[in-house]
Amino acid sequence: MVLNELGQKISQALSMIQNAESIDEKVLDACLKEIVTALLQADVNVRLVGKLRDNVKTRANNADKGAGLNKRKIIEKAVVDELSSMLSSGVDEKKLVDLKKGQPNVIMFVGLQGAGKTTTCTKYGAYYKKKGFKPALVCADTFRAGAFDQLKQNATKMQIPFYGSYTETDPAVIAAKGVEEFKKANHDLIIVDTSGRHKQEDSLFEEMRQVSVMTKPDLIIFVMDGSIGQAAEDQAKAFKDTVEVGAVILTKMDGHAKGGGALSAVAATKSPIVFIGTGEHMDEFERFEPNAFVGRLLGRGDWRGFVDKISEAVPEDAMKEELMDSLSKGNFTMRILYEQLANIQKMGPVGQGKEKESAARIKMFMTIMDSMTDKELDCPNPKVLQEQSRVMRVARGAGCNPYCVLELLEEYKRIRALIMGPGGKGKGFMQQMSKQMGNSRGAMNPHNMQMNIQQMSRMLPPQVLKQMGGAGALQGLLKQMEGMK
Repeated sequence: MVLNELGQKISQALSMIQNAESIDEKVLDACLKEIVTALLQADVNVRLVGKLRDNVKTRANNADKGAGLNKRKIIEKAVVDELSSMLSSGVDEKKLVDLKKGQPNVIMFVGLQGAGKTTTCTKYGAYYKKKGFKPALVCADTFRAGAFDQLKQNATKMQIPFYGSYTETDPAVIAAKGVEEFKKANHDLIIVDTSGRHKQEDSLFEEMRQVSVMTKPDLIIFVMDGSIGQAAEDQAKAFKDTVEVGAVILTKMDGHAKGGGALSAVAATKSPIVFIGTGEHMDEFERFEPNAFVGRLLGRGDWRGFVDKISEAVPEDAMKEELMDSLSKGNFTMRILYEQLANIQKMGPVGQGKEKESAARIKMFMTIMDSMTDKELDCPNPKVLQEQSRVMRVARGAGCNPYCVLELLEEYKRIRALIMGPGGKGKGFMQQMSKQMGNSRGAMNPHNMQMNIQQMSRMLPPQVLKQMGGAGALQGLLKQMEGMK
């Protein structure tokens, strides 16, 4: 079962909860049985699956004790939370992917032969090149015939400088010379590709240690084949215990039944997964963040992806002066959300994954909003929109399950919290930035963007910043606002 099928099966199981007239023990057990079966078929460890089932059941039973609580939402949230927890290492992955621009970041890649390490090095460099870094590649793999040729070919294709040698046999010497050369050339991301073996052995680990001593990397990334499933746990432990692995990238996550097993197995070792490879092409490479991943897996999307899509797809003149005035005052209505979704839809695909699911999701949300009255679209109070009679009426008009309306309202509330602050108390980033920069319109100075991002990150409550995807999502939103005075 591939990951897409896993997500579909879990969503289908949750629909049993959504469609049931009442939720009793029998309905809950049937739902959990389907989820457990799907996870086990995806090669997730039985202990982790059992823990998920028990925790969801406990939270569902506790919901019975709370008056007025929506048990359907509580159960679904419990499933999503437990899946996210299962895939989380508990380490702050964000610190490992937010590199320091303008100063050398030396990143050393290690792993077994056949995991796609050399290709992943290039993908990693290309990813950060798009973000304004100056990457360079160093081939310190002298074990595998053709390794340097492969790296040279990949680097040339992506227009990334490279260093290697056909004559030098000491990988540590090559690595040191390459790093030194690129530091002198002011490259701020130097990626060192090392040798791999078919299995873990002393010679492999000793070579990695020597390269590490010579290059003094800021981070060591272990590249692992995601198709090995639960066996990933033993590999992650072995490398982590032998060399100072700081992060993991899982490859070959496209179409493999054991991808879920590998993700959960690596997370169980407390090794942070920072990226996943979803195909052979250079753009099939994405940041891994458990909450966002689970959201996409279940077809629910995530705020970071939403912001990224807006910042890449919406033209600069799409957000007019009136919109900026409205946002600076904290007035983020359902109508504004509708207009921005319409802009995204007009732009079509922007090269990101899950395009069909994203397009269907946007279309569903817009259909729901088409069933709202003008008063509701312009309503500044989310609580009014959540009134049961309104939700039922809008759902009937849109021809959808009332749960879909509630899902839209939850997305709207999360985005609104960013603009206005939690609870709509006027402490969102637009108001705070206006106050900090002495500009009542909330305009941003593009020359001070990095400073703005740091200030905004400190202003936002941690939970809101996490929901929207961290400083990277803030940067995307600021780019969208550049020049809108």
